[in-house]
Amino acid sequence: MTDSFGTKSQLKVGSATYDLFSLGKLAKTHPAVNRLPFSLKVLLENLLRHEDGRVVKREHVEKMLAWDPKATPDVEISFHPARVLLQDFTGVPAVVDLAAMREALASMGGNPDKINPRNPADLVIDHSVQIDSFATSAAFKENAELEFERNRERYAFLRWGQSAFKGFGVVPPDIGICHQVNLEFLAHVTFRQGSTVYPDTLVGTDSHTTMINGLGVVGWGVGGIEAEAALLGQPITMLIPQVVGFKLSGKLPAGATATDLVLTVTQMLRKKGVVGKFVEFYGSGLKNLSLPDRATIANMAPEYGATIGFFPVDEESLNYLRFTGRPDDLVALTEAYAKEQGLWRRDDAEDPIFSDTLELDLSTVVPSLAGPKRPQDRVPLKDMKSGYEKSLVEMLSAGKSKGEDEEGGKGKAAAAAVPPERLAQTVTVKNGRQSYQMGHGAVVIASITSCTNTSNPAVLVGAGILAKKAVERGLNPKPWVKTSLAPGSRVVSEYLRDAGLLPYLEAVGFHIVGYGCTTCIGNSGPLTEPVANAVTEGDLVVAAVLSGNRNFEGRINPHVRMNYLASPPLVVAYALAGEVGMDLDNEPLGNDPNGRPVFLKDIWPTNEEIQEVIRTSVKPEQFRSQYANAMEGDALWQQLPVGKGSTFQWDDTSTYVRKPPFFDNLPKEPKATQDIHGAHVMALLGDSVTTDHISPAGNIAKTSPAAKYLMANGVEPKDFNSYGARRGNHEVMVRGTFANIRLKNLLVPGVEGGVTVHIPTRERMSIYDASMKYQAEGTPLVVLAGAEYGTGSSRDWAAKGTMLLGVKAVIAKSFERIHRSNLVGMGVLPLQFEAGQDAQSLGLTGHEKFDITGVAQDLAPQKKLTVKATGESGTKEFTVVCRIDTPNELDYYRHGGILQYVLRQLAKG
Repeated sequence: MTDSFGTKSQLKVGSATYDLFSLGKLAKTHPAVNRLPFSLKVLLENLLRHEDGRVVKREHVEKMLAWDPKATPDVEISFHPARVLLQDFTGVPAVVDLAAMREALASMGGNPDKINPRNPADLVIDHSVQIDSFATSAAFKENAELEFERNRERYAFLRWGQSAFKGFGVVPPDIGICHQVNLEFLAHVTFRQGSTVYPDTLVGTDSHTTMINGLGVVGWGVGGIEAEAALLGQPITMLIPQVVGFKLSGKLPAGATATDLVLTVTQMLRKKGVVGKFVEFYGSGLKNLSLPDRATIANMAPEYGATIGFFPVDEESLNYLRFTGRPDDLVALTEAYAKEQGLWRRDDAEDPIFSDTLELDLSTVVPSLAGPKRPQDRVPLKDMKSGYEKSLVEMLSAGKSKGEDEEGGKGKAAAAAVPPERLAQTVTVKNGRQSYQMGHGAVVIASITSCTNTSNPAVLVGAGILAKKAVERGLNPKPWVKTSLAPGSRVVSEYLRDAGLLPYLEAVGFHIVGYGCTTCIGNSGPLTEPVANAVTEGDLVVAAVLSGNRNFEGRINPHVRMNYLASPPLVVAYALAGEVGMDLDNEPLGNDPNGRPVFLKDIWPTNEEIQEVIRTSVKPEQFRSQYANAMEGDALWQQLPVGKGSTFQWDDTSTYVRKPPFFDNLPKEPKATQDIHGAHVMALLGDSVTTDHISPAGNIAKTSPAAKYLMANGVEPKDFNSYGARRGNHEVMVRGTFANIRLKNLLVPGVEGGVTVHIPTRERMSIYDASMKYQAEGTPLVVLAGAEYGTGSSRDWAAKGTMLLGVKAVIAKSFERIHRSNLVGMGVLPLQFEAGQDAQSLGLTGHEKFDITGVAQDLAPQKKLTVKATGESGTKEFTVVCRIDTPNELDYYRHGGILQYVLRQLAKG
């Protein structure tokens, strides 16, 4: 390390002495450090500690010190996270790549045991459990058995990885949700490596990684390739962000919950506009928020659009670390380090300087829901009846909008009048001996789900007390409601059981169905057949009420068009009411056995009741006991076959986990970079092509190339599962790349979907089939695109699939920053048209042959390359900018990708 600012120093804590890179020492010569937002101080320390004169230079530190809070971000830095958090859907491909790297290193004469995560990594299996069984004491056992039956191949592979890799932990299924497990168990807040101490930071392969910001840990969600880079010790490139300060004052009033608060914060920040920015919370109100309250707010950063939603370390952070059973020496170190580095929040300290600010008095927060389609669309409880009626008319008059995106975008047909009889329509449901009427607005799913809320004892205990009071008043859920309780950790069920509240939750249908994401990510399972048939028969607009963080139309269940986010107590209340179109302030939830109406206010828990149960029933030993053996798993996990040896024994018949081809026949030294000659266009695309268009996601269509592959390998359509579940099989994923049904390839005008033209023969075929044909002919491919290519969620397979289809370069007007980096990471050249130019202005039809020169000689970041496009009308020549932006990226490209680069470095070492 260079340490050109001379900040290396020492810190004595108890009998131990640690090395650190002192922000206090830096502040003596650069006073601006003291007024930086806490989150930027963490990034600044990261730069100081990794300064090497090449990847992190003195000028990067100087740029951070000269941070202009109002300026549009344009300075790129390299961020080195301390660790990586993975969930099973997005984590499996990373582990598959590590396993393949071991085999490749062995074939190069190296020791495969050298392939391990260079930074600590934990994978939590939480995305695969589905609610098939519910409202019965056997629900958890039955759902767990089905989960293992469906995912045995993936789980056996991860079980091997758990024992094969050093620095890689696997939290088995049915333990909890990755973000809650991270909050309660995995996070350090202060990290130790040898004698050096520094802030705990991370990236995770799930957008809600931000939940850990509530504990004072900087971290956010990234795509698979960035996560793999971090696993392998490589930096994450990012722009120094703007930081929006959110000032909190006052105290939550009686009856309001942390859920109501986060829905209010989400609405305010969406309106403000914080996409790509850090949000940092400050103000006197922080002392009135528990750590779980803060984590609830931080969790929904993706919903309010921020990269992180950060709460600095303070006394409440230490209290939580102690309460959840963290070692005393870690708590002491965290306090001493935070105070030494100026990372400790004090009520009397001067506020940091922010790019912009907004304020909220906590006392103004009211009970709320959000929906029916977007998490930022908050509806105060008192307005639910009128809000529902308005939304119902809109949905019925416009019909289901075919072009609507998952975030509830515009583009609906003009509203038509809805006849009164259609609004009042009901369907008779017969279920065994039961018969009842069900209409629009029926709550068919009521789910206490998601780490957003199940990490917070106050709202879980509140739900339990409400259930207890409801049972004591003789109330029951309506028969059409599918009820479920899916805690984010086993600690929840332990304290609910100790408090005597779990039997009351079960009495109103909220039996534990599993410890995983469940309803929040769409794993709500099927509705009962009579209810599903009634919804279809009557074309009913029915509802789900869940304590989750996302509620886009179609996400929760295909039969459910209205989805409302709510606190756990309100989830129970709506299960009892059975309809979202009620005024719960003035209409009863039901009648007691004597016919007397029971209102929500009659059974709503008081803050004093909640706090007394927390005081007597939520205990540190519950955290210690539940996490003591968390990595061991249950009998189902332990009975999985575990392959022996340091390399994985691939099963050629597996359709879930396959050895990827990234390292096949890899030479010890990379070949010289080559110009691209004779390339054809695989796809000619317009503006704003997203990673959803490029990367396989969702269900596998029965007529798709991926479906044909699965059926050829003996998989029936009912067992296709999703692209997400099959991310460990490149054969499935490459066939799904560019296969989105909404993709518009201008080589086939008027047609939507993964279709192209094989230029030499003019034959129309799927993009996958054309790619295979071109590769058999030895023809390289390019993609031509418009502005903002690769925007949207970061997805590793958007780049991996592009590379496996034989695409050597993407030429676009502009790129989304992370996708551009991912393309380089997979050895695909991102090229940008000169300003004012694009395929259309240059007269390119996509039927030309392309030659790209300047790659083979003196390739450098931002170098201008020459492109010649030869078609029937002659040759057009133009220049493009090579969007390899950093020296590190140039290394990756020369080696054919980041994985190959790291593999060769290890082979040399």
